[in-house]
Amino acid sequence: MKALDESVDVLVVGSGGGVAGAYTAAREGLSVALIEATDRFGGTTAYSGGGGMWFPCNPVLVRAGSDDTIEAALAYFRAVVGDRTPAALQETYVRGGAALIEYLEADERFAFKILPWPDYYGTVDGARADGMRHIVSRAIPDDRLGRFQGLVRGPLDHERLGAPTPDLLTGGRALVGRFLAAMAGESNVAAHLSTRLVELLVDDGRVIGAVVEHQGERQVIRARRGVLLAAGGFEQNAAMRAEYGVPGATSDTMGSPANVGLAHRAAIAVGAATDLMDQAWWSPGLIHPDGRAAFALGITGGMFVDRAGRRFVNESAAYDRSGREILRAMAEGRVGTPFWLVYDSRAGEQPPVLATNVSYAPTDEYRSAGLWREAATLVELAEVIEVPEDGLAKTVRRFNDLVARGVDEDFGRGGEPFDLAFTGGAAPMTAIDTPPYRAAAFGVSDLGTKGGLRTDAHARVLDVSGDPIPGLYAAGNTMAAVSGEAYPGGGNPIGASLLFSHLAALHMAGG
Repeated sequence: MKALDESVDVLVVGSGGGVAGAYTAAREGLSVALIEATDRFGGTTAYSGGGGMWFPCNPVLVRAGSDDTIEAALAYFRAVVGDRTPAALQETYVRGGAALIEYLEADERFAFKILPWPDYYGTVDGARADGMRHIVSRAIPDDRLGRFQGLVRGPLDHERLGAPTPDLLTGGRALVGRFLAAMAGESNVAAHLSTRLVELLVDDGRVIGAVVEHQGERQVIRARRGVLLAAGGFEQNAAMRAEYGVPGATSDTMGSPANVGLAHRAAIAVGAATDLMDQAWWSPGLIHPDGRAAFALGITGGMFVDRAGRRFVNESAAYDRSGREILRAMAEGRVGTPFWLVYDSRAGEQPPVLATNVSYAPTDEYRSAGLWREAATLVELAEVIEVPEDGLAKTVRRFNDLVARGVDEDFGRGGEPFDLAFTGGAAPMTAIDTPPYRAAAFGVSDLGTKGGLRTDAHARVLDVSGDPIPGLYAAGNTMAAVSGEAYPGGGNPIGASLLFSHLAALHMAGG
């Protein structure tokens, strides 16, 4: 890889969604330097099991016969997000995904497929219950990545559990891998690992490059057309989380280890405006024997209980929605850390959670850590998880009654398409009546912070007066999320990251 102290047209900081900006700039004839703070490419995107993109009416869906319309998708997105983010930004995202996929499919090195994934607010007008707004990259063998072979981050089981790295890249790793494969033979793309952003360089109000640090030495990369900041969020920075009021702990995030807000800090230092800095992409988190709560979805049975032994949320709801309800209950003092998923033994000892993001460790390890507990009776279970006996018994009776009726009158579980996504359409509630009774410890996890730099529809970073800062662009979790305080559908974070990285590069190419 090329040495630093260089001058290029475009500098891209971050190699998750930022790879779309690097690829686009190179394809448009610009020279590119791509820097990544860690020793692997891909950022948080590479951790995604699906690597999905929420891009309504894109060519992959159209070829499959989707009857969706951009107008319906835009009405849905606006209804969910509201006026928390600029309407022009929302429209750019909803309309822009199809054009991006068309652009990529013109290059034979990209290939996509449909992975049906229901929208997360299924009762809102315009929502798609059939999941036909969501696509993923097709898998790619690692040996097709040329000079980038063996350099894609993840998967999580490899990094956290020591599992072997698969030779076939899937999910988010495949998405990043295809961009890298497409750039591997391009002489106008320099890529630098273990290279972190220190500060932005400004001349007469324009960002002209950056000071970076590589192997302990500070060096300069000048950028004639601009700098794209796509370096993820600041979820791994405990001090920044505290400063901006982001709940949760760095140990429980699913973000890439170098996501400590360096790009945020550098941009703020040159006058950038920020928004949504107290926000993240939330989820319930199953606590593993290493003490970390990890993103978990596909809860097909059991019930969450609060300090009083009562249910307090739709356990099978879309993860960001349930995560926010959990945080609200925690803020009110009704829910502690950990809180418990109560279930029974009808399916064995493992909790009814199908997608844990990090694979289950051996059962004995959860038991030894006190994370999975059991008792012969509900009275005894209440004692071991420290909730009132009468509260838990009453809640279980009510829960079993709702199961028998087939309708969750209390929290609407099973009332939206996403609730049923892991059960083949069957109700995600089963009676708790088969001893021994069990409980699994949960906390709150996140997929990264979503607060960042305010941008316009070209991904240009805005200053505190609302004017673009010449030469500075942002995308991904370094950009204040286009979805505001909501999470409209699976593939929204990655989709927006790719699109605004792409649009930034196109704007630089046109300049």
